[in-house]
Amino acid sequence: KIHPYMFGAVIVDNPGTPGLDLGESITLVNGITVPTSSDLATRLLRTFFIATHPANWEDYSSSTPWHITYPSVDVRITGGAVANLDAVLSARYGNDLPKEALFNPMTAAVGEVWVDTQFEKTGGKSKPGTATAVTIEKDSNNVVVSKVTRKVALPQINMNNPHNMWTDRNQNLIYQTQWFDSKLTVFNRTTGALLNNISVGESPSHVMTRVDTDQLHVALNGSPNNDSVVELAPMANGVQRRINVGRGAPHAHWMSHDGKKMVTPNAFSSDSTQYNFASDSIDAILPAGALPIATGMTPDSKKTYVASLLNSTITVIDTQAKVVIKTINLLENYNPITGAVSGPVGALPIQTPVAPNGKSMVTANTLTATITVVDPVIDSVVAMLPCDPGCHGVQYGAKLGGGYYAYVSSKFSNSLIVVDADPNNDGNPSDAAIVGRILLTSAPGTVSDDAVTGNRGMGGQGLLTIPVVYNGWVQNLPDTWKNLLTPAQRNPIQ
Repeated sequence: KIHPYMFGAVIVDNPGTPGLDLGESITLVNGITVPTSSDLATRLLRTFFIATHPANWEDYSSSTPWHITYPSVDVRITGGAVANLDAVLSARYGNDLPKEALFNPMTAAVGEVWVDTQFEKTGGKSKPGTATAVTIEKDSNNVVVSKVTRKVALPQINMNNPHNMWTDRNQNLIYQTQWFDSKLTVFNRTTGALLNNISVGESPSHVMTRVDTDQLHVALNGSPNNDSVVELAPMANGVQRRINVGRGAPHAHWMSHDGKKMVTPNAFSSDSTQYNFASDSIDAILPAGALPIATGMTPDSKKTYVASLLNSTITVIDTQAKVVIKTINLLENYNPITGAVSGPVGALPIQTPVAPNGKSMVTANTLTATITVVDPVIDSVVAMLPCDPGCHGVQYGAKLGGGYYAYVSSKFSNSLIVVDADPNNDGNPSDAAIVGRILLTSAPGTVSDDAVTGNRGMGGQGLLTIPVVYNGWVQNLPDTWKNLLTPAQRNPIQ
């Protein structure tokens, strides 16, 4: 078996021609054919060399410019032209690029942000990955500061590529998937102590709870079988059943605000399942794009959004009518031949949650290293912000005093980007802005259960905000957390 994340490349070369033959054109899985000299083709090549070589990742702990090392080889492209790959990629996309400055938001956040720094290496285990906790709060001088407070590596179980997290109603437990393994891990949020390590099935990717029962649901990204979602008892007290969603290989599912529905993006069948817990049956399996990878729902659960990685679209579904009502093309403003951009663009979208109040949807786009912002009222892209290489994870959390931050992680950098999708609180996300950038490496005072030895702070993928403030979950919070929220945050759509 090959894990869904595995990368590989083969060049079939004609020894009778100069340079390595890339061919006249490439055809992508979504049916698009472009010349090998095109911006899209070379952008994909660039991403491959960044993704597969850790020395090419963007390290914000260093003040030196971001240098990317490409193979200095001649390649034969469209029309028989021969070009040096290093020279072409460096000329098109730059090299030795200045890094964005690290800075803290002006307004503090409520609680914690947990980031799966999936590629960070530690000394006590052979597998990579830590869960990193961050706070953004005022210090004794009333200045907002960010701190990496804890790193959880769990060397005693050789925690293997931690990918995504969720928590219980009381916000005391962290439910952690091990994407390159078969386990769901549970640890104490405040101490980092291991509590359980449960076999659930191949490549568990995402986990969420039902708001009405606090049961857990884990997507098995590596399962080819239709019963590819695992249900566990509250507090992860054992597997209760496997749920048939009609397809295998779901990735980042989402649960409705009332606990009655679950939507899954089915990676290898280009569709999405809507599951009904009341009837324990499938409501619908609806078409999406190529490799659906993540989902989101409006806070009233009336609409579902499905991000499809390989054709860079977001499918909009009317959850009640069970029909596709729109497809948002994130490449509409991009010319794949020349690379010209005429508006917001997002290529290879991944996580795409909707704000707790339904006023914005933030999407991480890994190929273009951009953050796109959709207005869910009109289901159109209204803003684009820069991201880091491997832009991947998004999660909303409460901003102190009202409103929300969207936190964005990137696989091939060690910074956490803080986005305010509605800085002036007028309900229009077109003025979304980056309001913070935080380093995810250990610092003096960071508590850790293992010594970090490599890829420091790297591999940002899943995120979890404590407290969880999405509609349905926020109403179940203990008073100690509720008291930190405004009335609007406690009931975000009333």
